[in-house]
Amino acid sequence: MDKVSLQDALQRRILLLDGAMGTMIQQEDLSAADFGGEELEGCNEMLVLTRPDVIQGIHEAYLEAGADLIETNTFGATSVVLADYDIPERAREINLVAAKLARNAVDKYSTADKPRFVVGAMGPTTKTLSVTGGVTFVELIESYQEQALALIEGGVDVLLLETSQDTLNVKAGSIGIRQAFEQTGIELPLMISGTIEPMGTTLAGQNIESFCISLEHLHPISIGLNCATGPEFMRDHIRSLSEMSSAAISCYPNAGLPDENGQYHESPDSLARKMAAFAEKGWLNIAGGCCGTTPEHIRVMSESMAQFEPRQLVGHHPPAVSGIEPVYIEQDNRPYMVGERTNVLGSRKFKRLIVEGKYEEASEIARAQVKSGAHVIDICVQDPDRDEMIDMEAFLKLVVNKVKVPLVIDTTDIKVIDKALQYSQGKAIINSINLEDGEEKFEKMAPIIHKYGAAVVVGTIDERGQAIAREDKLEVAKRSYDLLVNRYGLAAEDIIFDTLVFPVGTGDEQYIGSAKETIEGIRIIKEALPGVHTILGISNVSFGLPEAGREVLNSVYLYECTKAGLDYAIVNTEKLERYASIPEHERKLAEDLIYKTNDDTLSAFVAAFRNKKVEKKEKISNLSLEERLASYVVEGSKEGLIPDLEQALAKYSSLEIINGPLMKGMEEVGRLFNNNELIVAEVLQSAEVMKASVAYLEPFMEKNESSVKGKILLATVKGDVHDIGKNLVEIILSNNGYHIVNLGIKVPPERIIEAYREEKADMIGLSGLLVKSAQQMVLTAQDLKNANIDIPIMVGGAALTRKFTKNRIRPEYDGLVAYAKDAMDGLDIANKLMDPESRKKMAEDMKAEQEAEAATVVEAKPLPKLTRAVRSNIAQDLPVYIPPDTDRHVLRNYPLNYILPYVNMQMLMGHHLGLKGNVEQLLASGDPKAIQLKETVDSIMFEAVTDGIIQASAMYRFFPAQSQGNQILIYDPSDVSKVLHTFTFPRQQVEPYLCLADFLKSVESGVMDYVGFMVVTAGHGIQKLSTQWKDNGDYLRSHALQAVALEVAEGLAERLHHIIRDSWGFPDPADMTMKQRHGARYQGIRVSFGYPACPDLEDQGPLFQLLKPEDIGVELTEGFMMEPEASVSAMVFSHPQAQYFNVEKV
Repeated sequence: MDKVSLQDALQRRILLLDGAMGTMIQQEDLSAADFGGEELEGCNEMLVLTRPDVIQGIHEAYLEAGADLIETNTFGATSVVLADYDIPERAREINLVAAKLARNAVDKYSTADKPRFVVGAMGPTTKTLSVTGGVTFVELIESYQEQALALIEGGVDVLLLETSQDTLNVKAGSIGIRQAFEQTGIELPLMISGTIEPMGTTLAGQNIESFCISLEHLHPISIGLNCATGPEFMRDHIRSLSEMSSAAISCYPNAGLPDENGQYHESPDSLARKMAAFAEKGWLNIAGGCCGTTPEHIRVMSESMAQFEPRQLVGHHPPAVSGIEPVYIEQDNRPYMVGERTNVLGSRKFKRLIVEGKYEEASEIARAQVKSGAHVIDICVQDPDRDEMIDMEAFLKLVVNKVKVPLVIDTTDIKVIDKALQYSQGKAIINSINLEDGEEKFEKMAPIIHKYGAAVVVGTIDERGQAIAREDKLEVAKRSYDLLVNRYGLAAEDIIFDTLVFPVGTGDEQYIGSAKETIEGIRIIKEALPGVHTILGISNVSFGLPEAGREVLNSVYLYECTKAGLDYAIVNTEKLERYASIPEHERKLAEDLIYKTNDDTLSAFVAAFRNKKVEKKEKISNLSLEERLASYVVEGSKEGLIPDLEQALAKYSSLEIINGPLMKGMEEVGRLFNNNELIVAEVLQSAEVMKASVAYLEPFMEKNESSVKGKILLATVKGDVHDIGKNLVEIILSNNGYHIVNLGIKVPPERIIEAYREEKADMIGLSGLLVKSAQQMVLTAQDLKNANIDIPIMVGGAALTRKFTKNRIRPEYDGLVAYAKDAMDGLDIANKLMDPESRKKMAEDMKAEQEAEAATVVEAKPLPKLTRAVRSNIAQDLPVYIPPDTDRHVLRNYPLNYILPYVNMQMLMGHHLGLKGNVEQLLASGDPKAIQLKETVDSIMFEAVTDGIIQASAMYRFFPAQSQGNQILIYDPSDVSKVLHTFTFPRQQVEPYLCLADFLKSVESGVMDYVGFMVVTAGHGIQKLSTQWKDNGDYLRSHALQAVALEVAEGLAERLHHIIRDSWGFPDPADMTMKQRHGARYQGIRVSFGYPACPDLEDQGPLFQLLKPEDIGVELTEGFMMEPEASVSAMVFSHPQAQYFNVEKV
């Protein structure tokens, strides 16, 4: 088949790529002998030599199912991968035979009206240049070249670089392929398929836009995504590709993720349904399946794709360059800032670090430039006294991990450029070429630009030297453009003209007027050559002038150049004076110097700035020492804290500092928190400052001195495992002068009594989250009273209200009982209780309140009792959804990056960390508080993914079930005549009279229905690590870790429910967003015991007997709560009318 017919076929219909090879091989039940011996077992590629019948049979099964494109069994057949099995020398033989097997199968099925094609599969290898290392760029080129040669020779129609996790690997692969084309004289189309992790980037960090931009120079016949995830995670990326690429778009996802027994959850129907949603949107040209898919998946998909038109091959995007992230060069956002400080010719500091071999420190300069606004970074290590190649490699290795922006490779040495581009995943900028030595530089550079994909800076210099007059600049630009576009095939948008800047302050005759000529040069080049871009090294204009004047002149010059059409400005982003903040007269001096350069304007400019100091942009504090100390606490910042404490010790004792300015700061924090001006996370940062201060001051205290105001016992009551709120209280109180004895969770009353006797505490704090815990507090109060304890008790937690405290707990206790609504309120109450005056007043107030209550008699209204058996009007005649199996599915160590997209940031940052407002909007608008908090959360999530500090596991199982009145009967899947458990659920006493039993078929109906049960956890080791961080004074991270674990468990519950809906036969619509999922817009419900529809927590017992979640490390406490705390259990219903409701509705 020639190339045209594949192009043609793509335009006629959506083509089907085959499904998984590995999944099919596993089903064959092969022995080690089939692979050619023990040491080769698992090397699927060997089977083309040892069991060609099996491989050809799989190819034919896919052709039979309707596949148009058949992949050779060569995913891991590069010598780099085969070396793991000690057979790198067999790479050629394997690829050759594999290509012929696929060719034979395809030729058997191919017809004129349904041509079939052989796709030479080239996997990513087992090594990535950007992430794992272990292989060099050149080794990869050679390995891919060898594979491509054999596949071409074996007769494939197209080559496919697939499952690409690192764009550098793809670039190396493409160079190997290009060399194979040159060697054989045969050029085949190239397909590229990347793999985007659920977090939205490739393994090496690029997003889909960057991936696409970085590989456009290869002109692939198709670009798309495969593997990694089920289709739902690919949706946004496939849409983006479809909008921006003019190649065909391919998509072949996994059938979800496998469980412990290697079972994938996407059935042929559910996968086809999801893919059809993409095709319906007009996003697809090629559809297929990856891991876990079978000929049946392809058959069903092929039928559903037949009803959709293929996508038109028209996508476009603005001109762009890319690093890990893309930068689109758009008129409205000019100028794009190019950071200039990573240049040994322009920065003394950078040069010194490179000379001393301190590459790590040098790379921080790049990061600082990006932080202060650079869109691109210019890298130049061209030091005549050093080996540029060695410096460039050493520096780039580090810098590509520090910054995500595109790079400018700034050197005149072509070999260094070639080597440098082997480190940039993205589409970099080469700086620079010109016509100084005629056309040979263009001739040498063009192949490199095509080889790696890059934009290029062209200086307006020719054989006559640097062009100064605008017409000369234009003439050189036109000649360069003609060569690059018409002879060497570059796109106009990838040419960036440098119209050269000369110093205005040197008094050199030939440069007089040059500043203006450069500005005009930009204007006329952009008019004459549409599509090209321009760049300037701005600071050159002010060379030799006084420092303060340089910043002003640079800023004014940049402004004037931008008006003329400048696209990129090479500047020191950290020192750029804002144009708007330059005083009018200084601006005028600069404009005169630029547009009317002569001795007068020059001397006027120099005179104005000669004695002016460059203002350091440092905050000069005009606060007194005491105010500064308080402000460290309020701001939650430790910068400058220790020197100020040192200074304060000369004036005050340690205790005076703690109880004076520092406590004043804490009081202000309390006030701001109560006024909603500070959030929990900021309060924790204030506590960190307090802890650091006290730790510094303690050694200076006298032996008998103490900053402790009182001792408080804290406990979460018996049966309750919730820790996070109590730990907050501990942090706040312990940094405000209280000695805290934290008794932990599930603390029985006798332990509290015993601790009181040991510790002689001044107060007891009780915490509880569950409704049941409120009851437990009443019992605890009674036990304390019986033990003759009457010190004040503070109670708090989600389960409690002020009313419950007053009416139910207070009457059972002889001492004071105070309700604290949050940790800061707790601090306020503790302070009042420790002061005899205010304590007396509190006691009097409570007594008066009690007496007033007693005087008012409230008449109790009886609730209407249901006299007749009622039921809701939930439909009883809808068809039953039958689950695919009733096995128990265990998902151990579920990959976190699949869960994080499901984590509800509003709950995490809003509810747990106290950010006020809509989190999504705050982040989008760049709210500094939100961004800082998100960085904390992200760093914990990053650690969770890389170091495994959070481990998530899940399990689920479907059971046959029916309803009987208000009961649900759960049957034994292996014998449905046997009832395993009967749940009884309450019914609403008023309209609409809902009860969970209504969502199942009744026993009388004679129809079997089903429910699902699930348990997930993300809490192993969290309490221990969080305590460790807390003890180190890392309060915010300690609190955030617990919050992240809780929400990761909720996120995994959301993910698992999603998987359950998929496999149960009612997948979510393709365009359902995560926000809608969090708002429960899906079909069916999952209810957790202890919540409004099924308030009886004791139902956890039977759920645990049915599922045995102990296997994933979740235990049940005697109070029927799950341990670890970050765990979720639920019962899942499929009924289309199932809804969340509250039984207590009155």
